[in-house]
Formats: sequence, C-alpha cells, structure tokens
Amino acid sequence: MKDKEQASNRTQKILEGLEKAYQQLVEFKRYKRTLLVVAKDGIIIEIPPTTSYKRNVAHIKKDTE
Repeated sequence: MKDKEQASNRTQKILEGLEKAYQQLVEFKRYKRTLLVVAKDGIIIEIPPTTSYKRNVAHIKKDTE
C-alpha cells in the first residue's frame, strides 16, 4: 500500500510541475505576443495571446486517481 501511495504522490507532483510549466509557457507567449499552438481532438489550433485559454485537465486527474 505504501508503494501505491508513493507512486500516486509522485504522479501528482509530476502533474503539478507540468501544469506550472504550461502556465509559464502561456505567460511567455503573452509577453512575446506570439501564437500559442495546440492540438485539440487531432486538429492543430493557433490561439492569439490575447485570448483567455483554459486547459481542461479534469480527464488527466481522473485517470490518475
């Protein structure tokens, strides 16, 4: 049981780190005023830096629980 808790804790820390990196990327793109390019449902989308963009991470958190 302890190993499973450690793995879950490690996974949570990794996800938090990735989310922080993503937030910094968005801030950088706004600062440089360059497009944010993402893939959504297999389609590549260019988002202007002035657009408020919120990622849906609920499916990621659900898979790790």
